[in-house]
Formats: sequence, structure tokens, C-alpha cells
Amino acid sequence: MIKKIPRSFYERDDVVSISKELVGKVLCTNVDGVSTSAMIVETEAYNGRTDRACHAYPDVRTKRTETLYLKPGIAYVYLCYGIHHLFNIVTNKEGLADAVLIRAVKPLEGESYMAERRGQEQIKPSISNGPGKLAQALGITTSYDKTDLLGETIWVEDRGIKVPLDAIKAGKRIGVEYAGKDADLPWRFTLKNSEWVSR
Repeated sequence: MIKKIPRSFYERDDVVSISKELVGKVLCTNVDGVSTSAMIVETEAYNGRTDRACHAYPDVRTKRTETLYLKPGIAYVYLCYGIHHLFNIVTNKEGLADAVLIRAVKPLEGESYMAERRGQEQIKPSISNGPGKLAQALGITTSYDKTDLLGETIWVEDRGIKVPLDAIKAGKRIGVEYAGKDADLPWRFTLKNSEWVSR
């Protein structure tokens, strides 16, 4: 059974649980008339009030972070190193800057389009085994920042894929060494034994 994830899923106050539960859900896009979908296999959680790795820490609103303070279920898409578009999902409630970064996905539909967007001829993990890669493959750019994930452009579905808790590995997030002790928080969740997880 396929169903679009409701806002109530995102508006809970535990971003770590939401991040873990997104593993196995399906990220879908309809961009420029092209439909693609992919199963989420890797996520990272961020908390704007307590987590030094979060862009909004310590609860600071700027032009860049304003999206994080919108209602839950909104896309936060930012540019990393001036090159990579990274896709995040805002959670908790309006005014609280929590978000989940989607780090890797396994293509399901529209694989040929995803490969073409990535400049690849074969369907292989390097198409989407990283946050910048998956955004490019799915057609997500910063122009979709603030997109409501209950709309028809970008959304997440629950297709009834059962991922047992013991099939999800928790570990340190990637590239947040600047965050001091918060860099050691086990807030990165990956599907064990998936070749589509980032390297």
C-alpha cells in the first residue's frame, strides 16, 4: 500500500526518531515532467537548539536558516561548497529548527533519468550514494527550498517496506568535525549491508 507521509509524521518533537524511521521510506519527485522515486537508506538528524552541527545553532535565524523555522514537512535545500544541493526535511513545529538530512537513496523508478542526470550510463550506487548525488539524480536543487512535501513536486511515501530496528545502524554524522562533542552524537542512520549507503 502506497501513501504519502502526513504532516503529523514530521511534526513530532524527536528528530532522531524521525530520522531513523525515514529509513525505508520512499522519496519521490516530479520535476520537469519526469517522475522518479528512491528508497531512503541513510539519514542524519539535526537539532537547532542543542546541536552545534546544525546550521541554526544556537537557535539563530538568518536568511540561510529561515527555512528551518517553517512548518514541519517543508524541504530545506541548501548549497554545500557552492556545488552540491543538499535535501533536508524540516521537523518538529514551526519556530523550532530541527531537520533530517537525506544522505543516500536506492533508485526504484525513473532509474534511467536518474542516471542521465548524473551523467552515468549504468545504474550503480554512485548515482545516489551521497546527499549531493541523490539530489542531482532526483532533480532537486535550491530552487525547491521551502517546497511543501505534501504537494506534487517532492514528497515521501510509506510503501509498507518493513525495516527492522536491528537492520538500522546508528553512527556519527559525516563532515561535522567542527561541532565539538556534538560531532560524536550517533545521529546518522544507515540501512545495514546496503551498497547504496554513502562511502
